[in-house]
Amino acid sequence: MLRVALAQVRLNGRRFIAIILAVTIAVGFLTSTLLINSSSKASLTQSVGQGFRNAQLVLSAESDDQPGAPGVLNDGTADVVRKVAGVDGIYAVRQAYVTLGEGKTAVSAQLSNTPEAAALFPVDVVQGSIPASGSEAAVDQDTATRLGLSPGSRLAITGGVGPPAIELTVSAIVATSKDPRTMGTPQLYATDTTAEMFTGPGQGFDIIQVALARGAGVSDVRDALAKSLAEGGFDGIAVRTADEQTQATVAAFTGGDDVLTTVLLAFGAVSLLVCALVVSNTFSVLVAQRTRELALLRCIGATRSQIRRSVMVEALLVGFVASVAGVAGAVALVGATVAYLKGIPESGFATLAVSPLATGVGVAVGVLMTVLAALVPARAATSVAPLVALRPADDVLAGTKRGRLRLSIGLALLAGGALLLGIGASAADLLLAVPGGMLSFVGVLMCATLFIPPLVRTVGSLAAPLGVPGKLAAVNAIRNPQRTSATSSALLIGVTLVAMMMTGASTARASLDDVLAREYPVDISITGGLLDDPAATAAAADAARSVDGVVNVVQVPVAGAVQLNGRTAPVFALDPVDAGKVLQDRDLELLPNTILMPQGTMERTVTVRGAGSDVELEVVVAGSRLLRPVISAPTAEFLGGAPATAEKDLGSLGEFWLSVEDSLSASELMDLRIALAEAVGVDESAIFGAAIERAAFEQVIDVLLSVVTGLLAVAIVIALVGVANTLSLSVLERTRESSLLRALGLTRGQLRGMLALEALLITGVAATFGCVLGALYGWLGAVTVLGRFTNVTPSLPWTQLAAVLAVALVAGLLASILPARRAARLSPVAGLNAG
Repeated sequence: MLRVALAQVRLNGRRFIAIILAVTIAVGFLTSTLLINSSSKASLTQSVGQGFRNAQLVLSAESDDQPGAPGVLNDGTADVVRKVAGVDGIYAVRQAYVTLGEGKTAVSAQLSNTPEAAALFPVDVVQGSIPASGSEAAVDQDTATRLGLSPGSRLAITGGVGPPAIELTVSAIVATSKDPRTMGTPQLYATDTTAEMFTGPGQGFDIIQVALARGAGVSDVRDALAKSLAEGGFDGIAVRTADEQTQATVAAFTGGDDVLTTVLLAFGAVSLLVCALVVSNTFSVLVAQRTRELALLRCIGATRSQIRRSVMVEALLVGFVASVAGVAGAVALVGATVAYLKGIPESGFATLAVSPLATGVGVAVGVLMTVLAALVPARAATSVAPLVALRPADDVLAGTKRGRLRLSIGLALLAGGALLLGIGASAADLLLAVPGGMLSFVGVLMCATLFIPPLVRTVGSLAAPLGVPGKLAAVNAIRNPQRTSATSSALLIGVTLVAMMMTGASTARASLDDVLAREYPVDISITGGLLDDPAATAAAADAARSVDGVVNVVQVPVAGAVQLNGRTAPVFALDPVDAGKVLQDRDLELLPNTILMPQGTMERTVTVRGAGSDVELEVVVAGSRLLRPVISAPTAEFLGGAPATAEKDLGSLGEFWLSVEDSLSASELMDLRIALAEAVGVDESAIFGAAIERAAFEQVIDVLLSVVTGLLAVAIVIALVGVANTLSLSVLERTRESSLLRALGLTRGQLRGMLALEALLITGVAATFGCVLGALYGWLGAVTVLGRFTNVTPSLPWTQLAAVLAVALVAGLLASILPARRAARLSPVAGLNAG
């Protein structure tokens, strides 16, 4: 029988094209998802984790189990780390914001020190050498291009706690950091002595990066570091690997959850279910087409076990070849997508990471899935007597014992899965929601005979005006409910997956936009005493409005002063109507007798000092640490203006708050800031752009979601293969029926039209139902993943869903062409003699 199996694969290769294509696409789908998962982590390392990508271990001033109880990273901590065995060098990171340049061309820049170990320098050197003395500095490539700097150029730096001004020589041009927290901000690197001038003594370090000696084990050094820090009394310090620190940094922006990785893993689980269903359905069709051939082998002496082994060998060979092809195609697809994204400046951090685990799992799952999918059809083909198998098999109808059992199991899975999915979504628990979604979807497929035929019957009335072919198509589409359900299932699977991912991505995107809006509530603010002179203020506001990309400009005067974290902070007055124009967080409301305070404020009430009186106001805590204290304009009238004694502490009498177009990228926002500085007549250092940071994080999200969305076209192809296979089987089973219709006068064109209309009816109903079901799954999935830290409101991509429906109808029509052509070419006499 081994020779028979090999001969079947060799001589009847065309028969296996459909199954090879289905397995290849399914495995490619699964492998692509796994590669996206590994590549997303690599991309995050190149963006969020770029600053410590060269380190083996990272120390941060926070505890894993007590993030609210930070430790201290100072010179004493650095000394302890240096002395630990296995540590080759460290990078105790100091950072400060300084002003680069003078006059109208001055810009705000981030200054970082250079590491003790050159291998830990966070970015690549493009030209020149790393600063070696206190008179040298390195500058990022984008800033150097914009300001016309090169090695040997001189630049002036000033800062809040540093000397009035120092002049440094550019020793190196370095690659621009892709970290979203600093993207768009000029970056400088100088020696530790120079950086300390601007951070001030005793300020400590942000993080300490560690490079290990050759041969030192990460876990051993990590344990030794933790022990030495504990013995030295340095509590509340986390020691992580670079990957763990990257995940912790991402989690800090997502309420403690690695949302993107979670979404991708859930997507992988769903795609695995879809792969199993499609491959099983496709292989079932292939084996069903060979039932008579297998029965004939039984008649000439082959045993049941030999027949089963023959089919298993065929499945093993086909599964292996198709799986390898699927893995190769997935690597090529994801690689091409990443290469395209790397060519876009805003997504240049996209990185391809081909994980051996992803490729190995892809091949193993593909082979195993093909073999298991062939097991049930092979057993069915050999479980009856040879002569009985030569007759057509009965369908599993709802009225039969097997049909009733199938429906009972399907209803149980649907009810139980829906309950699990609902509980999981309400509790934001993926461990409940994902299995619940899978079980409920399997239940829907098993119960398809309950709702697909009635829906087809209802829609079929629309085909009646098309004459005999239309009436026959409507009748044939519902005459065999089991066959109709099987034909629609393939497309239902693909469309549901596509609609689910589109709705989930759209809903997640809108929800993540809300999170970023809370974190960065004001797009751009302009300071610098602009509200001192009313005439100059009006002119500056008009100039800001004239800049392309600016949507709204609002004057925000200082109305009072409040104590915030031990210092005097200005309180700004904002009209409630204007708040809706410039505050991105739509949940922020300016109510009477209340004050909006930044995140982290613990007081329930605060006293705001004014020139005329002091007022005690109820605190409303915002979702951002960047928001300045704000009160409504009517409340500000009771204060009588800012207190004169606090004018020195407040620094200015007000600001401009601006909202900008949502479509602007980080680089476009940088150009906008330069244009605003020129138009308004202020230094660039007086323009603060929270929109730049928000746009940078949106670009990271867009890169990952765009790659996932790129996989959705694969589901349509899978559905097309499945529909073509089931329609082929349907036409094969109805050979004598089609020939009888031809003998009664139905022309070839009418026969092809009848089969095409039948396919359109079935695919139209399946696609519409799949869009509705997928939208529901997508919304519940987004609620499950994001519900812990934000309110999730459904966002339906109507245009995309309509496009999916149109593509599904075209796919169904195309899938019917070959079966209809085969049926029409067969002569009535030959067809009546078949079977």
